[in-house]
Amino acid sequence: MASDQTGERPNIIFILTDQMRGDCLSVTGHPVVRTPNIDSLAQRGMAFTSAYSPCPSCIAARASIWTGLSPSSHGRLGYQDQVVWRYDNMLAQVLSDCGYQTHCVGKTHYYPQRAHLGFQSLDSYEAMQNFDGKYVNDYHEWLREKTGRPLAHLDHGLDSNSWNARPSPLPEELHNNTWVVTKGLEFIRRRDRTRPFFLNLSFHRPHPPIDPPQTFYDIYRDRTIPPVPVGDWAGGNDVPVSGLTCWRGRLGEDVLADSRRAYYAQIAHIDAQIGRLLAAGRSLGLSNTVFIFTADHGEMLGDHHLFRKCYAYEGSAKVPLVVCPVGGCQEHFCDQPVTLTDIYPTVLECAGIETPSACEGKSLVGLCDGSARQWRDFVHGEHAACYEKDHGMQFLTDGGYKYIWHTSTGREQFFDLAQDPNELHDLALSGKAADRVTLWRTRLVDLLAERPQDGLSDGSKLIPGSLPNVRKELLS
Repeated sequence: MASDQTGERPNIIFILTDQMRGDCLSVTGHPVVRTPNIDSLAQRGMAFTSAYSPCPSCIAARASIWTGLSPSSHGRLGYQDQVVWRYDNMLAQVLSDCGYQTHCVGKTHYYPQRAHLGFQSLDSYEAMQNFDGKYVNDYHEWLREKTGRPLAHLDHGLDSNSWNARPSPLPEELHNNTWVVTKGLEFIRRRDRTRPFFLNLSFHRPHPPIDPPQTFYDIYRDRTIPPVPVGDWAGGNDVPVSGLTCWRGRLGEDVLADSRRAYYAQIAHIDAQIGRLLAAGRSLGLSNTVFIFTADHGEMLGDHHLFRKCYAYEGSAKVPLVVCPVGGCQEHFCDQPVTLTDIYPTVLECAGIETPSACEGKSLVGLCDGSARQWRDFVHGEHAACYEKDHGMQFLTDGGYKYIWHTSTGREQFFDLAQDPNELHDLALSGKAADRVTLWRTRLVDLLAERPQDGLSDGSKLIPGSLPNVRKELLS
């Protein structure tokens, strides 16, 4: 998998979306959204159907991708802007040091903004964030050149953390999703053909603003939306929405359906742009190329009257993950529990590069080619308190069961995902799975006992408490 039949190291294209739910691929059975181009990668490669974000918000999840470390090890346990990135052996740097030409288009969420951190070149888009007033947004500059107007893509008035949706005011060829692939293709055409390349296409969408091009909005505007799941445990979230950027609340059925349709349309547009990339690749010499597609975390999208991310629930914590090696895979679906930390060693193994010993992820190559004989029993995820103090959580899942522990209150939740994939019935609340809850609780007790600095476990029981968003001692 590390090279083609000529012995040349493969190119690697890593496609990263922001805030895309793990269930939003048609190849894995979504009833509304259609993703034929991502599906084609899965049908040649492998779709991982139990893939999770180790910390389901943008910065912490990306730190795990680029370092191969768990949140506890890289120091970002929740969401906090303007914390300097200081890590050895970031993925792009390792690849660059080993002879790869590295380029990124789109969102990094690094700080300082425009830091390259191993990328030899960068076309940057950080949405509306400009922390010191000096950040130059390459998409804004490109759009100004094309239209003669500043920031025309936000003329729709949508917020970057809202459930509200409407079509983009721009033609499709000027949409941010289109720009990502346009700039990616420019890089591929102008690349140094004497060495392999690593290209990160980092879409900001379907993260709000939920603003697909008009064509895609129209395609989805009349699609039937299945009932939105609301668990028997979610009554506390059944309150009127408090604003356009609220994290919980009850939206009118029609409004929520429109939001979900536009979100699916946004994903469909991203898929169409990936199709544009794949079609162009046939004439650009990309036969010796590994493709990896995933997201940093999901979006609750009204499930259980919740919005945005940072939760342990499937809509937030589960991510799509497709790996398509040069020679393809014989099997095309894998339900083993995997996590975003696994991308780091996977990329390096594909490139034929030794993985640094500090890496905590596991390469997915063995699952793709059938050589893996053993795998982990479960994955662990966490997030410090975000929207309110009781939101801190820890979770464990093997894709079949999920145990959630809310660190501040000590509340437990337990779901049988095989029988209840929408997490409608909290078995911890009903007491119907006491033995299983005990087993999974013990697993978390043991795991957190290895982190005595947190004070959440004494090795025999869980101890309610809270964690900081950032371990500053690890990032100084």
